[in-house]
Amino acid sequence: MAMELRALFLLPLCFPGLQGQTSEVQRRREGGTVYIKCPYTQTEYDYTKYWCLQRDGQWQSLVSTYSVGKGQSSDKRITVENDATRKTVSITMTDLKTEDSGTYFCAVYNCYNFILPGKISLNVFKELLKWELDTLSVQCPYRNYMAWCRREQTGCTVLAERQTFSRRSAVKSLQDRASITYKSAGSLTVTMEKLQISDSGVYWCAVDPEHTRLKEVVLSVFKRTQQLTVQESGNVSVQCHYIITGYTAVSKAWCKKKEGEECIVLATTNPDLPVEPSTAWAGVSIQDDPLQGIVTITMEQLQVQDSGVYWCALHENSSLSRMEEITLNVSRALPRGAFPDTESKSKEILLGDSPEPSSSENTLVILSVVLFILLLLALVTSTALGVRHYKLLRRAGDGEAGDTSDRAEGTAQPGSTGRRGSSQEDSKGPPYINLDVQSQPSPEDPLYCNVEPSQAHRTPQHVEYAIIAFNQSPRNGRK
Repeated sequence: MAMELRALFLLPLCFPGLQGQTSEVQRRREGGTVYIKCPYTQTEYDYTKYWCLQRDGQWQSLVSTYSVGKGQSSDKRITVENDATRKTVSITMTDLKTEDSGTYFCAVYNCYNFILPGKISLNVFKELLKWELDTLSVQCPYRNYMAWCRREQTGCTVLAERQTFSRRSAVKSLQDRASITYKSAGSLTVTMEKLQISDSGVYWCAVDPEHTRLKEVVLSVFKRTQQLTVQESGNVSVQCHYIITGYTAVSKAWCKKKEGEECIVLATTNPDLPVEPSTAWAGVSIQDDPLQGIVTITMEQLQVQDSGVYWCALHENSSLSRMEEITLNVSRALPRGAFPDTESKSKEILLGDSPEPSSSENTLVILSVVLFILLLLALVTSTALGVRHYKLLRRAGDGEAGDTSDRAEGTAQPGSTGRRGSSQEDSKGPPYINLDVQSQPSPEDPLYCNVEPSQAHRTPQHVEYAIIAFNQSPRNGRK
């Protein structure tokens, strides 16, 4: 005992660098990873580097590395690597656990000598996701005094605490939903039953009256929901499931919840419990199947005013614990031949309020405008193409007519052969032959023209011949 007190007394003297450093707070989820870098100078270059843990006034070396190299813990979760070039020690901690929470630092030579920069305060929390009415169970380290408290801005509110040396005792909170029980292997078990969404928050396993954190739990509770839609005068059947263990003998209830008010019970499986009068009470029935853990609620002849939020709930000691939340929407029945929303829209117009277009109507209007624009563009484009095609055909026809006229009325040119025109006016007058003379003959030589049988008319026609003479001009001019 004297040696332990002496060690605690010498702690500030052995850690002059640690005492002067401020811890960088690192918060990680259980199973996460944390990275730390500790710089050092040339003086500490050749010394062994240590990664140390300080907890409850004690310190211990976790991993060490020499001037060059890498060290690793026995469970392979902590790695320390020395970078001699950058003069830094890099530490990686993986697969973090809640018991890894504490103060860590780098040291040279050993953990109770020169401390390097890079001190951190690591908080590893456990994250739990639960449904309403589930049970929370957390293992906490054993202490003579241990409290289970909810972390608030002003402090930690105690829900259950244990302050006794008896290991067999179980202590429950005033709410009778949280308890602390001793388990084997020197641990305490905290249990919270019938969880509600309001129980979401941060909880601590804490020791001493100042409530020093030993373990942190982040709890998120979610509610089960259903959404139902039915027409007026119709019926609806709802099924809610619950955990058979622990809730079989508990009464079940069906209640209607209004904003800012308590849930009004409409039906219950316990006939001895009071039920508020309601217009829908005559048409509501509830049945509990404890073997399957299912509660079935039936509502008949529903009206529009029956729309709202309902609960399947545990009904125990005049208090309700929500099992599931059901949102019911009862739509007004339409007369025969009427279209949906016609009546409501006409009422809005009569009241002077123009109905707001729905998203589907807006989409239809936009599509109609786009299609009209596309159709208009297609019509303009086809018209322009038709006009252009007509002009091209007209130009081509004029060109062919001019070429035919030139061929019919032109004189023979030197170097040409004979070709007979195929104009439709051949039957009205004498035919003409265009001559293409290959070489310039002398005026005395006779001139011949060959005509293929396919070009000749079957009936003889009167043909006029002409002798054409060419006069040589100084620049190949023709007369």
